[in-house]
Amino acid sequence: MEIMEIISDALVYPINNIKALIIYVVLGIIAGIAVGGTVVGVATGTSMNNGALAGGLGIIGVLISVIIFLLIAGYELDIVKFGIKRDPGAPGIDIVRQVSNAIKLIIVDIVYYIIPIILAAIIGFLIGNGLIPSIVIILITIVFSIAAFMARCRLAKTDDLGEALAIGEAIGDISRVGILKIILLAVLVFIIAFIILLIIGAITNWNSIIGGILMGIFFVYMAFFTNRAIGLLYSDV
Repeated sequence: MEIMEIISDALVYPINNIKALIIYVVLGIIAGIAVGGTVVGVATGTSMNNGALAGGLGIIGVLISVIIFLLIAGYELDIVKFGIKRDPGAPGIDIVRQVSNAIKLIIVDIVYYIIPIILAAIIGFLIGNGLIPSIVIILITIVFSIAAFMARCRLAKTDDLGEALAIGEAIGDISRVGILKIILLAVLVFIIAFIILLIIGAITNWNSIIGGILMGIFFVYMAFFTNRAIGLLYSDV
């Protein structure tokens, strides 16, 4: 797909899937309640000098919060999957699979972002500091950062951790998608987000309550918009 086709599709995708937006908002609210409840529960247990109660409530709250946040991450990954398939619909809730995929995604991100750190340490040890080593490290970091997005798409497409951790294939996907296309999409997404934030900022100065509500909607909208765009970008691979 051409860049403008991706942008135009991704822009209307959240609006065309209001039900999915509501599901996502509900998940966010539940996560917020879980975090808030954890804080209140621990504070209550502490004020009662009941360490067991505070610790128990804290552990339960943290577990619930982690599961919900993982579910949200897995849900976003499914939005990418629907984009790859160019499916105009939106994902439903599949707790076990989505939480599992979110855990896989964490592993993928750790692997792809720790490699540049290791390589930077090796380069620094062998060559030392300087302009050339710094440029090499920056380029390696950029390549692996973009490859991590390709790995996210590979995971979304296959649900297979092995496919996502095929680093050579993920780096190869960069050229298959097109580095200029990836950069252009990232720039356009940033510009669109910046413009919307400016508008919301102006509204917030006029009415903070309305501005706060719009800011919450903005973050949900951008989650759908960005993940849809990433999926569509990868759909030609």
